Amino acid sequence: MGTSTLKAKVHEEMTAALRAGDKVRLGALRMLTTAIVTREKDVRHELSDDEVREVAAREVKRRTESIEAFEAAGRTELAAKERTEREVLQAYAPEQLGEAEVDTLIEEAISATGATSANELGKVMGAVMAKAKGKVDGAVVQAKVRARLGGEA
Repeated sequence: MGTSTLKAKVHEEMTAALRAGDKVRLGALRMLTTAIVTREKDVRHELSDDEVREVAAREVKRRTESIEAFEAAGRTELAAKERTEREVLQAYAPEQLGEAEVDTLIEEAISATGATSANELGKVMGAVMAKAKGKVDGAVVQAKVRARLGGEA
């Protein structure tokens, strides 16, 4: 498979952040590197660029959840740090789909699966998430599918 060029880029940017004394950027990149290494140990092979993007997407989602938690607790300084880290990590995550693209995927999945009620939410979610591959938050898709299929499952 060869070395991941994205992984090499993360390493280069980490070195640049270290030289520049950019502690927040350096910390975010170190955490991403740790997450990549952990994932490689789990799957027992070097990650491809796409797999590195998936790891980065998970890290971005973690930052988003942390921001919400810190803001709810009134810890704005911690939320600001997480926001900066999220911006650094988003450069490595897959480009997120727009609202219209997500709606189109949902409509295609509903047509393809023939889903008519919220009881078939799982079928539609599976079809949408397989096509989106980390480019959209599952919670957003689930809310949209529920609304489209009519409420409670």
